[in-house]
Amino acid sequence: MSEVNKKSLEEILSQLKCHFTWNLFKGKGVPDDLEGRVCEQIEYLDTKFKATMYNLLAYIKHLGGQDEAALKCLQQAEELIQREYTSQAEIRTLATWGNYAWVYYHLDRYLEAQKYVDKVKQVCEKFSNPYSTECPELDCEEGWTRLQCGGKQTEKAKVCFEKALLKSPNNPEFVSGLAIAKCYLDSKPQKQLPFDILKQAVALNPENQYIKVLLALKLQKMSQEDEGEELVDEALQKAPGQPDVLRSAAKFYKKKGDLDKAIELLTKALETTPNNGFLHHQIACYYREKIKQVENAGESETSGNREKVEELRKCAQDYCNKATEKGLSPLYALSDITELLETEECFQIAASQKFPDTEREQVHTAQCNVQEYHGESENTAVQDVLGGLSTSNKPTEKAKVEYQLQEVAVNPLPQNAPNYWYHQGLIHKMGGDLLQAAQCYEKELGRLLRNSPSGISSFFLSASELEEVRAEVGPGTGSSSVRQLPNP
Repeated sequence: MSEVNKKSLEEILSQLKCHFTWNLFKGKGVPDDLEGRVCEQIEYLDTKFKATMYNLLAYIKHLGGQDEAALKCLQQAEELIQREYTSQAEIRTLATWGNYAWVYYHLDRYLEAQKYVDKVKQVCEKFSNPYSTECPELDCEEGWTRLQCGGKQTEKAKVCFEKALLKSPNNPEFVSGLAIAKCYLDSKPQKQLPFDILKQAVALNPENQYIKVLLALKLQKMSQEDEGEELVDEALQKAPGQPDVLRSAAKFYKKKGDLDKAIELLTKALETTPNNGFLHHQIACYYREKIKQVENAGESETSGNREKVEELRKCAQDYCNKATEKGLSPLYALSDITELLETEECFQIAASQKFPDTEREQVHTAQCNVQEYHGESENTAVQDVLGGLSTSNKPTEKAKVEYQLQEVAVNPLPQNAPNYWYHQGLIHKMGGDLLQAAQCYEKELGRLLRNSPSGISSFFLSASELEEVRAEVGPGTGSSSVRQLPNP
């Protein structure tokens, strides 16, 4: 193909509505667990929804340099659409054809890329623009894709479904997408109030058990737990092996306080997705909640219950280790603000490995949330330093961070100062002593959590250190309650 035609093709490709033009990751890289989640969805979703996941998987494969594998995924998507959406096949395949064109372009197979560009043109010319069109089906495809990517894409997914519903208000698929997006956003500062849309989604999609459990969780939040539990029971009966249903049902029972049932459901989910690191991590968190239950009940001092606590702690550690073995980034566990229970080993692993900027950014955000979580406004300077260490790449920025730490070293804080162990940890980290740095961070966490009624500080400080902290800070210092953060 001539250079002129190649340039013309490039201009056309930029107009296509597909994964290559939706800016899903904006140069930050694909989240480590996304491909696994997409493959899980392909295995357990209803057939007609699998095409969307194959399209996303094709894009992930392309970004990983596997263009031939991407083409096979697109073939699967196209075949599924032709079979499941006979009357809408052309409009439903627009994103797939756009992806085909982009992959062939990157393979330098320009004639084949042009062939798929022409397919898009034949459909779009029936409406207005020759290479793109406004239609609710495309908005829906984009919405599901962004929803699967998570993070900041969830808000954009909501907008996509709202846009689709303007043209087709009672479409079950569009309503379901909007309901799920609003549920995921419900923990954000601007509440999404998804109750009515969830009820509508359940009414329009009576066989969708996942949405049913999401409604149950919302009812539980509204103090209508009994009604919610009926929905959970119904969903588990109709979809006893569906991983997303099991995970959400586990969340329901965890909030109810029935941790044994929650762990049972997550363990069952592991039977179908044994390599899911997130599930292993979640089970570890639930075992830790069990430890807190025992300790809060004042039962941990008896011999039998001490053994029970140790057994629970061992289970938590085992699942934590399995999570990292299955590929879950140790930084994910460290950024789980609602737990703050990772072991010294996890700290060391996280400190000694290199991670993509996207993951470091998540941890930096998590560290900021820790500050808010404990109301420690005086830690702002330390937080800025932590942020610099996490995300700084430029030599000048690193030098600035080093200078800040040198100032701390030259003018040390007294040992009973609120930030003492944070500062010491940073100094050890910059000096390359990662083990000592991890121990300092653990001590600082223990101090921050010293008055928590859960006894969580005992995970980080020995009995003698706890007594030392109490002696230093005196009785009644700090808040005795811990504010509940929204889920990240």
